[in-house]
Amino acid sequence: MSQRSRQLPRRSCLSTPGSSDRFLAKAPSATADFSFLDLEDSVAPKEKVAARAKVVNALTTLAWDDRVLCVRVNAWDTPWTYGDVIEVVGNAGERLDEVMLPKVRRASDVVALDLLLSQVEANAGLPVGHIGIEAQIETAEGLINVEEICASSRRLESIVFGPADFAASIGMPVTTIDESIHQGPSNPFTYVFSKMLMAGRANGLHVIDGPFLKVRDLDALRFAASISASYGFDGKWALTPDQALVLNEVYSPSQELFDKSFDILDAYKVATDENRIGAVMFGDEMIDEASAKIANSFVARGVRSGMTRSPK
Repeated sequence: MSQRSRQLPRRSCLSTPGSSDRFLAKAPSATADFSFLDLEDSVAPKEKVAARAKVVNALTTLAWDDRVLCVRVNAWDTPWTYGDVIEVVGNAGERLDEVMLPKVRRASDVVALDLLLSQVEANAGLPVGHIGIEAQIETAEGLINVEEICASSRRLESIVFGPADFAASIGMPVTTIDESIHQGPSNPFTYVFSKMLMAGRANGLHVIDGPFLKVRDLDALRFAASISASYGFDGKWALTPDQALVLNEVYSPSQELFDKSFDILDAYKVATDENRIGAVMFGDEMIDEASAKIANSFVARGVRSGMTRSPK
């Protein structure tokens, strides 16, 4: 796995169809933390093989910044997976950070990809283990097995929720994925978010929410994103550059919270190092080691997002 990409933020994960020269050319200019070039759902079956060369060309010739760069291959239940990995990873060079595997149902799906990647890396002259894996949880079976999936490979960097396929998998009576899912009398995504977050964090992974399909309704996107952000998710898929801008804001700490976290850490350091006490009043709050851990997580997230502490 790429240590470089593991440390980078993933507030906005921009999807780009791998068969579209026009969209591929625009992708590097979008303000997104993470770009993945898609060979799966956004590419028509008759275009999938031809799209591989377009993706390789985009990876090797376009002016990408330091964002995480990924390719989503097709799932193991299709005839394209091995060809996607061999052709794209074998020709993309070291700039490719990850391969995203959709419709992961069990740990063996990830193990199989790990083994194939090792062979392709060796044959392409890449360091074995260089390419990370991002696993999509899109079915009831995948969710049931998510703990084993998250522990299945050292290449794993993140897990991603696929809400549309998941809704179909469990028979939800919906035709789209929008903000109304979070406003209904019963929201099964509450359980999904909690289960995925615990499994991901227990294995040191990024946890990412899936796409919001009403692409022009940015207020509705903001509301939906705020739900998974409140759980502690690292980011969410963006289907357009405008969506990415909203997500960069939603999944970043506010400047007020970022600064307060630094102040908590300063106060806790004085308390423990100079006064040798484990708990101290911070305004009207009692802070202790647990408070410092929370503050450290916000500082780390803000720093990854490029934030700086406000001057005193």
